[in-house]
Amino acid sequence: MLLYEHPLSSYVQKVKIALREKNIPFTVERPDRLGSGSAAGAFLDGNLRAEVPMLVDGAVRIIDSTIILEYLEDKVPTPALLPRDPAERARARMIEDMCDTSYEAINWGIGEILWFHRAEGALEARLRAAAAAQTTKIRHWLEQQLGERAWFNGDHFGWADLSVAPYLNRSVLFGMGPATGTPLDLWLTRIRQRPSVAKTFEEFMAAQAQMSDAFRRLESGEMRREYRDHRLEWMIKSGGMEVVLDGVAKNNIRFTWPTA
Repeated sequence: MLLYEHPLSSYVQKVKIALREKNIPFTVERPDRLGSGSAAGAFLDGNLRAEVPMLVDGAVRIIDSTIILEYLEDKVPTPALLPRDPAERARARMIEDMCDTSYEAINWGIGEILWFHRAEGALEARLRAAAAAQTTKIRHWLEQQLGERAWFNGDHFGWADLSVAPYLNRSVLFGMGPATGTPLDLWLTRIRQRPSVAKTFEEFMAAQAQMSDAFRRLESGEMRREYRDHRLEWMIKSGGMEVVLDGVAKNNIRFTWPTA
């Protein structure tokens, strides 16, 4: 299998953890000009939105991390990532959806500030405060979901755990992780010991270390950040409307296909 990816993408990280947990051999490729809005080549075959991850399995091409996880679960059912109980399966999917939408948007917003210098002064302070308050709430919700379990998935590591992993790990990088010794912190320590997670996080950390000049690539026009659905909503409702308007004026943000 071939996975079109970027190591910083939390959606990609979910898929890589799943592939590694299922011991499925795969290679990775980072599409040329990913993030510019002008990617080309085989990556675009069946992928109008030009987003990662995209999984290629022979003649099969699959986009969207959740659909890819479902495909992997159907094709290679052992070891199972979803719980067997219907209610627990639904709970795992609910956790995934909350992380893929609300949590992703918060982390993405902080990345816009830290890596792409979208805001400074009072505006930066306002967006950071919103992100911190929201992260605290979602951590509390996750703690309720975890309860006294060792794993979000129930009696074994699985779908729900790999869905939380990239987002909580990024919160730690951004200085908004769980307090030391809390159940969420101990869970994070446990999952980092799994080879599938350790390797994926290692790739993430190597990629983020190269982001110090990301704002220059934005200024030069090399990058145009995608402001889609929950991300756009987060920026506006958290007080960053002027960030959006500035990005439109400078043509360094873009929206999901179709754009016209």
